[in-house]
Amino acid sequence: MFAIVDCNSFYCSCERLFRPDLWNKPVVVLSNNDGCIIARTDEAKQLGVGMAAPYYQNRGIIEQHKVAVFSSNYHLYGDMSKRVMETLRFLTSTKQVEVYSVDEAFVNLAQFQPDQLTQLAFQFKDTVELWTGIKVSVGLAPSKVLSKVANRLAKKDKKGSRGVMVLQTGEQIKEALERTPIEDIWGVGRQYALKLRNLGIDNGLRLSTMPIEWARKNLGGVVGTRLIRELNGEPCIPMKDPLETKKMIATTRMFGTTVTELKDLKEAVATYASRAAEKLRRQYCAASYIDVFLVTNGTVNEKYVYSPQTRHLSTNLPHATNNTDDFIKYAMPLVEQLYERGLKYLKAGITLGEIVPESAIQTNLFASTMPESKRALMDAIDNINFSQRNDAIKYAASGLTRNWKMRQEMRSGRFTTRWEELPDAH
Repeated sequence: MFAIVDCNSFYCSCERLFRPDLWNKPVVVLSNNDGCIIARTDEAKQLGVGMAAPYYQNRGIIEQHKVAVFSSNYHLYGDMSKRVMETLRFLTSTKQVEVYSVDEAFVNLAQFQPDQLTQLAFQFKDTVELWTGIKVSVGLAPSKVLSKVANRLAKKDKKGSRGVMVLQTGEQIKEALERTPIEDIWGVGRQYALKLRNLGIDNGLRLSTMPIEWARKNLGGVVGTRLIRELNGEPCIPMKDPLETKKMIATTRMFGTTVTELKDLKEAVATYASRAAEKLRRQYCAASYIDVFLVTNGTVNEKYVYSPQTRHLSTNLPHATNNTDDFIKYAMPLVEQLYERGLKYLKAGITLGEIVPESAIQTNLFASTMPESKRALMDAIDNINFSQRNDAIKYAASGLTRNWKMRQEMRSGRFTTRWEELPDAH
């Protein structure tokens, strides 16, 4: 059996946690640069606030009903997510928990008896909510796909299900699949949902009755056959290693304001290179490939038409490294080559590839490797920045003013990661 624990309106729940006056009131959270609505509470949904819709299109409803609006606060959300996942690991074990996203985790329950499952599901829910303050829904079933079905039904009727749905018997699974539209089945994308509806397959139950050979031909081969088996209670999607090393590391952000100068672009890319190198060192790896991209849209003097274009340039380093100096050194010429005066830039980013374990770096006869003193310096910078935050130590190439930084005009305090932003209690 598998469980999926899903945080309800996670970003909004994190905001409400430190604003008790907002419980049972409409709340929305905005995307980068306060552009679109990316999270909303049930109360906001009932008012007609659209999901993934531009903020300005919903401003009338939001102001009329006094909906609380927040900019994305990723420091807060990341820390609260970590607390939820650590709670689940405490209740089971690290190896049994797969963090699927910032607000979802699968839990392998093979070690528990069938008569323990319902009680265990409520224990997950009650303990996470008590220890972290984040409301969750729990779905249990014989496979990952069915657990997602169970979780959806639990969230759809929070009062009736009390946030928990357990699918154990064939009759329970059949009824749940019949109530689940085909487009809400995990693994069925928009195009496949349209195709299946045209074939008369409009819910999960009808899809589960299709032959394996039919799925192989009509649902993407192995992926389709695996989906059918999962719907029939046969687990085919394994738990992933929670300590799996990333094969590529990317850091990218939208700019808070349109950027036109080369200096600002170089500062942004240098900042992202520093962040990517820090992530690389955190998993004790090194990279020998770097890709830089810029997203541009139109010229400064012409009418603004939103039609973004992405420009890429990449290079291979002489040897694998996790030294921030090296990444900045090789990234800056790429930015200079990509830059074209007169264009407006909306976004930039950097990707590190060809990642290998730090202990298995292939050396180059014609290039010196990073000395131990340099590695010690990198570790010291990482430790100071982690403890002090706000990039207490940064490279001059990253700039001092950073006028291009992401706009977050309505961001709440980073209550759990900044001493100076601890909430006041009266």
